[in-house]
Amino acid sequence: MVMADRPEVETASGPLTALTVAGLASSMLGGLARVPFKKPWSGPSGLLDNVGQAVTRQSIRTFMGYSMGLPIEEFRSMEKILDDICRVVMPPFVELTDGVELTDDTIGGVPGLWCRAKASTDAYVDEDEEKQEIGATILYLHGGGYIGTSPIMYSAFASSLVRITGFEVFIADYRMAPEFPFPAGVLDAADVYQALLGRGVTPEHIIVAGDSGGGGLAASLVAHLHEQGLPKPGALALFSPEIDLDLDHPSITENAQYDVLPWNIPVTPYLHGVQPNDARVSIIHADPEPDWFPPTFVCWGKDEMFRDGIREFAARLEDSEVPTRALEEPGMFHVFPILMPWAEASKRVFRELQELARGHVASDPDATQTH
Repeated sequence: MVMADRPEVETASGPLTALTVAGLASSMLGGLARVPFKKPWSGPSGLLDNVGQAVTRQSIRTFMGYSMGLPIEEFRSMEKILDDICRVVMPPFVELTDGVELTDDTIGGVPGLWCRAKASTDAYVDEDEEKQEIGATILYLHGGGYIGTSPIMYSAFASSLVRITGFEVFIADYRMAPEFPFPAGVLDAADVYQALLGRGVTPEHIIVAGDSGGGGLAASLVAHLHEQGLPKPGALALFSPEIDLDLDHPSITENAQYDVLPWNIPVTPYLHGVQPNDARVSIIHADPEPDWFPPTFVCWGKDEMFRDGIREFAARLEDSEVPTRALEEPGMFHVFPILMPWAEASKRVFRELQELARGHVASDPDATQTH
């Protein structure tokens, strides 16, 4: 369910929602009109990538800037409309492009969305040996700065992960701030993880993954599992993770003009009085050890605001001898593999993910086909 469908969440009236959506459309048109005046053809890549990057940067920046200025009830109503549109558009799109089937499910009391290769679930496949085996499970925690988006909005990227790895993906619909501040999201993620174990998925066949705020949540989940004495997952995959909520590194200001993120990144609604340097919300302040922190893949853009914090996090993992693959892409902004999957930089990320799947998560179809 999208946040607006939760009974505790307030939404705006119909007329006010219509005005909000109209305002978004107007703001987006105004933002795109700026692109030609910013030399979109110049940049570190080829012409197509440069123009695509300029359009993507301006579009996302405009959308986020507009959204962050809305009252929460208007934001939730707009989010629901976008979610409804995605529910119509995305299922046929991912089936056509990636051969992936989307199904709703509730795991550990937490709703979410399964993304599975249609060849692995198709009831009309005549011979068992023709079915595609599911080797492992990815528990995906979607981004949105701990406050927004929904699983269906991430189905295209999750479907790409299915195609790249051959695994199944469950996108958890965890509770978000400000209605549900920390630790609600972490507890929801932990409930899903434990329920997957209860369904027979072994921890070494689970990859916990996430981007932006979902990446920070994924890292917080690993720390939470350690505190609760639960087994670590087989691997961790992070895309531009928001893992340092202090927001005090030089790149926060130096890269503000290049990134897709708004210059005034909101973290207060999620923290709700918790100090930003608390290791439970900012894994950069934890002391990871190989016995409880899993092999980790992390990627980020050199031009993104979170760059310095992620660099420090990756270095800390390596110093602690946690198996780590860190990938920084020049000229790229926040969550570029999701926003620009066609770019050469994104393709390098996808190749690394294939190596992660092969190297750290063993194939055991029997552990994951029945849930």
